[in-house]
Amino acid sequence: MTDTVLARLAQLKTTSTPDLKKQWRQLFEMEPPPYNRRFLESRLAYRIQELAYGGLKPETIQRLEALGERLDGGNISVRRRPADERPIAGTRLIREWQGVEHTVTVMKDGYEWQGRPYKSLSAIARAITGTRWNGWVFFALKNMKARS
Repeated sequence: MTDTVLARLAQLKTTSTPDLKKQWRQLFEMEPPPYNRRFLESRLAYRIQELAYGGLKPETIQRLEALGERLDGGNISVRRRPADERPIAGTRLIREWQGVEHTVTVMKDGYEWQGRPYKSLSAIARAITGTRWNGWVFFALKNMKARS
């Protein structure tokens, strides 16, 4: 069984993207997400091992969920964006708009601009510009991970 699992894992690197998506449908019984090849490979590798050797113990899942609750207080909007993609609390985002420099401070549970708390960067961008903006685009964070 170990040889089969190892062979399947090694084969992922040389499998075409359409075939990776086909494997995704077979292993997860759902359509693959629109993410990059590296994501598909890593999740498929985990799933192959999970099916062969078993997944996390229920106690481990409960512990992870409890830790998550402690970190984000159960706020689902905080969970939607992976922690390694969010700026660290205390980070200052600076954006010039129509000759005025705006500074936003990243807080543990949101953002602060002009001494007022905001739940999202989009709300701040809207307050600054008067129009709808994706806050991550407005503050040039949209492709932050891709550049690092």
